[in-house]
Amino acid sequence: MAESEHAAVRPLANGQTRIDFQTAPERYRHWKLKIDGDVATLLMDVDEKGALFEGYELKLNSYDLGVDIELADAIERLRFEHPQVRAVVIRSGKPRVFCAGANIRMLAGATHAHKVNFCKFTNETRNGIEDLSENSGLKSICAINGTAAGGGYELALAADRIMLVDDGSSSVALPELPLLAVLPGTGGLTRVSDKRKVRRDHADVFCTTEEGVKGKRAVEWRLVDDVVPGSKFDDAVMARAKEFAAQSPRNGAGRGIKLSPLTRTFAADGVEYGTLSVEFNRAERIATITLRGPSAPPANADAMVALGANFWPLQLARELDDAILNIRLNELDVAAIVFKSSGDPASVLAYDHFLDAHSSHWLAREIRHLWKRVLKRVDLTSRSLVTLIEPGSCFAGTLAELPFASDRSYMLAPTLPSPASGGGPGRAGDNKPTATIALGDVNFGAYPMSNGLTRLGCRFLAAPADLEAAKGAREKMLDAEAAEKLGLITFALDDIDWDDEVRMFLEERASFSPDSLTGMEANLRFAGPETMESKIFARLTAWQNWIFQRPNAIGEEGALKRYGTGQKPVFDTRRV
Repeated sequence: MAESEHAAVRPLANGQTRIDFQTAPERYRHWKLKIDGDVATLLMDVDEKGALFEGYELKLNSYDLGVDIELADAIERLRFEHPQVRAVVIRSGKPRVFCAGANIRMLAGATHAHKVNFCKFTNETRNGIEDLSENSGLKSICAINGTAAGGGYELALAADRIMLVDDGSSSVALPELPLLAVLPGTGGLTRVSDKRKVRRDHADVFCTTEEGVKGKRAVEWRLVDDVVPGSKFDDAVMARAKEFAAQSPRNGAGRGIKLSPLTRTFAADGVEYGTLSVEFNRAERIATITLRGPSAPPANADAMVALGANFWPLQLARELDDAILNIRLNELDVAAIVFKSSGDPASVLAYDHFLDAHSSHWLAREIRHLWKRVLKRVDLTSRSLVTLIEPGSCFAGTLAELPFASDRSYMLAPTLPSPASGGGPGRAGDNKPTATIALGDVNFGAYPMSNGLTRLGCRFLAAPADLEAAKGAREKMLDAEAAEKLGLITFALDDIDWDDEVRMFLEERASFSPDSLTGMEANLRFAGPETMESKIFARLTAWQNWIFQRPNAIGEEGALKRYGTGQKPVFDTRRV
């Protein structure tokens, strides 16, 4: 699939291109964000000629990754730039159609990796809309003025309330199975059953009916909440939005902050940000992300707001998010992401304490919720994750979540310095402080995973006493021996074994099947209970990943390739 001249596709010095997840309202081609007091409107008005790649047009408000990048950006700006907004209406800017879903020509022509990563990002964006309601008090209404099919209805399902115009033709549908031989890719099946609690037999009819369901039946089957005559539709939507706004606990007094563009320098072998750097060793298929710790935290909430997007925890969260997305979509051959850090762990804890002390402030709360979402993005990234805790590291509090999110963590044990070498407490000849890891209150509830557990709670699922022991070690600078005893790391290694053990792990990871590793890691990262979110990313995504490779969907005679040609697909009828 060739690239188009789209704002989300950026040229590189080597002649290649990369998908860029940074945008801003003045660059939107598909969405319009309007603010009217405490109610915002997200108007979907997709530019047909604004596709991310060549070879298709975004007709009928269908979307590709570029459309969703703008939506994700708009939601973040509602959080940080418009704290006065207490309800949001999502609606179409086109007559008689809400959204036709993911663009079928795009899906038919995209690589398998792009399809999977596209679905993952759209899932994360829909989850972000639900998080906006649950944790930021900003409830959403989806106002459907025509057809909402496939991903269009899945977008509606993320809202708190779905309102459908009653005009005899407007409908909701999940037609992927009968039309395309695939499944809804953005949580549609799970939200219909788990969130909307649609009866199984009704859901079966709904998901196998191309034309969908409309009017009174859509309400009776719990597929929408309201059907309203066209003459009363706009007034009813606004009345509901005002009702939601009046009930919202959001107390974002004062002006928001500007989410200024990230400062990034791209080179052939890495990316440099303000608070972290990414280094690519493409021969070894490794990406190393080194996070840089902060200086002293601000004195008060006013100073935090004044710093805005340059406030260290906010800046680092945004930059880490961008780095992870860049690796996901643009560095497909990377086998492992290595997390490192440098700085003072006490300063990291000081920022956590600052956010705790100002937990009633809207900006402090939004920063915490952003970190929660970014860490979930790390959890859900299909790469082997490893953290190296070395002398001078600052994996403390919030940053300690990265070793807990990793598939393995290695920590350098202190060694006695040789008088002749002038060595320090880590490697021979190294005068950096001893490698430590430190826990804070945030590690025990602030950052739940998709399964609803904390990362330490997931780690110690079979040993509640070990979790209590870890709680008892909060605010302590734990060396490798103490960290290993508490179960906080995988291995504590001395200087003699360090290089060989880390090298062998990374070489081994690069030698294994990427498909098998993705399946293994996704299974092992999420122990314990299932939630609607974990089902969407695990059960549904696993099936969709498989179905997207089946000839019934993407073969030359498959449904995706023959859709719109007038030819019926030819299926291999064997159930496997």
